[in-house]
Amino acid sequence: MHMLNLGILAHVDAGKTSLTERLLHSAGVTDEIGSVDDGSTRTDTLALERQRGITIKSAVVSFPLDGVTVNLIDTPGHPDFIAEVERVLGVLDGVVLVISAVEGVQAQTRVLMRTLQRLRIPTLLFVNKIDRSGARHEAVLREIPARLTPAIVPMGTATGLGTRAARFTPGPGPAGALDVLAEHDDALLTAYVENTVTEALLHASLVRQTREALVHPVYFGSAATGAGVTALLSGVETLLPVAGGDADGPVSATVFKIDRGPAGEKVAYARMFSGTLRTRDKVPFGADGAEGRITGISVFGHGTQTRAESVGAGRIACLTGLADIRIGDAIGEPRKTHEHFFAPPTLETVVVPGPDTDRGALHVALTQLAEQDPLIGLRRDERRRETSVSLYGEVQKEVIQATLAGEYGLEVTFRETTPLCVERLVGSGHAVEFNKQDPNPFLATVGLRVEPAPVGSGVAFRLEVELGSMPFAFFKAVEDTVRETLEQGLHGWRVTDCVVTMTHSGYSPRQSHAHQGFDKGMSSTGADFRGVTPLVLLEALRRAGTRVHEPVHRFRIEAPADTLGALLPALARSGAVPETTRNRDELCVLEGTVPAARVHALQQELPGLTRGEGELESSFVHYAPVTHGAIPERPRTDHNPLNRKEYLLNVTRRVGG
Repeated sequence: MHMLNLGILAHVDAGKTSLTERLLHSAGVTDEIGSVDDGSTRTDTLALERQRGITIKSAVVSFPLDGVTVNLIDTPGHPDFIAEVERVLGVLDGVVLVISAVEGVQAQTRVLMRTLQRLRIPTLLFVNKIDRSGARHEAVLREIPARLTPAIVPMGTATGLGTRAARFTPGPGPAGALDVLAEHDDALLTAYVENTVTEALLHASLVRQTREALVHPVYFGSAATGAGVTALLSGVETLLPVAGGDADGPVSATVFKIDRGPAGEKVAYARMFSGTLRTRDKVPFGADGAEGRITGISVFGHGTQTRAESVGAGRIACLTGLADIRIGDAIGEPRKTHEHFFAPPTLETVVVPGPDTDRGALHVALTQLAEQDPLIGLRRDERRRETSVSLYGEVQKEVIQATLAGEYGLEVTFRETTPLCVERLVGSGHAVEFNKQDPNPFLATVGLRVEPAPVGSGVAFRLEVELGSMPFAFFKAVEDTVRETLEQGLHGWRVTDCVVTMTHSGYSPRQSHAHQGFDKGMSSTGADFRGVTPLVLLEALRRAGTRVHEPVHRFRIEAPADTLGALLPALARSGAVPETTRNRDELCVLEGTVPAARVHALQQELPGLTRGEGELESSFVHYAPVTHGAIPERPRTDHNPLNRKEYLLNVTRRVGG
């Protein structure tokens, strides 16, 4: 039987999880439809999800259609949990993007659609909630081309909007979208000119272009009443591509979710792209070349998860036995993937344990949460006994707090959220420490030059010395330490977009006393190179100079035109820079940039400024130099190579050679 791995995506509260429940019921998997309000849905299994009525973790459930088994992945809609969506996108064959017939195209809808188009993932649009008061049909059909994509094919008409009797009637479908289809189909265009267009030709063109993500069929309906769901299921089955892959080929799979089993064992959710995995197979995984043995396999089918001895290409499986596996790891042969679909977190906060909270248990719990969500970047400060976490927003912080309390019994609070800045070089700088020359106490010569590189290029490490001038392990120690040290620049922030060149190298060869073994007091070790490199690198950075850059979001505000007078002063107070202002009917649309640290406050202020009608959409766009107020400083968590005496006392218990 063919497999289809289908994602359900939406702006929060568009009815995504309710649609998942309706699809399961319509496919005969469930006898009763779960309710988000009652906390009885199949995919929102976390207590916190049921309590809050939002999806936090992606979930997999399966149902059969005629000739196709669908693995349906329900994803979070709230932008604070966009990382969950990011991990799922790489394993999908197709998507249903849900839009509310009442609210229309919302901020997160636009973010998701842009990403789906960039990744060329076949997408059907389902306009939900046609039974709700305020539901719109023609207005939403005008809004989708204006705000999402003009390449749409309406698959029918909604009637009785705003009532429980609201219905979706299929047709005319592709016949009514000849212009859209002909734009990417020369044969159809020729048939149109020659007046030989047939329904079969139109349907074939619609299928091909949907599967190539060139056009997007639009369905209307209601997850609450079931209206339009049968038509949507038919579209899923006939218009979206089934999973490919050779079950007899080399094993290739990608891990998109990590969970913990009843006994605390790690469970990896993986999409199989090629080959077949069997219980007891020993497989390579991850970029580090680790190996592990599969001890258990579970697959999804007819709404349940069942044990299996093997899993083949196209399927999704839960694997146990790979203790060190991480989200994003490839199993077997790696596939070419995008680095990131969405922007990284731009905020950070310090976790403050409650008076009775065990710090060791808290560290273990946070490590497990970061394991399930790698973008919760943990930063441990051993000197202050503090742990920082990176965030997308305030709701994510609340969820972490509630998860620690509910699942681990750990009470915590947080310090004020701060922007996660970076440092970039102002100029070039060079420094060197020579072996056996004061004040260098390390048996190693290291010279480093730092230079700015283009924005977005990251960190490059190069050699200006002969690779054979000393053991390769010493070069590796220098490069690894350079990359680690650049995590904390002159002001404590990560230094990026630079080239570091090793200009000097030298070491003391292996020596020993007569009739004795190796004497590390006379011979260089990797520890010597790891010890001296931070001193050299920070001195080179100091001579080059760095500038702190803060994360900046691009914003788009849509609000009643008569509220513009109240909006502009509020934007000025937030440090926002409006770049364009235009009117659309009775609305004004403002676009510009705003510091990431001010976005949440602006979101909180917007309803009061716009009578509750304003909508803010924002996403990270770039880092910009901090030009207002004091330069943000971040406390160091290392031995502080900026202070040579303090550093040497900590590393060598000496202050010089």
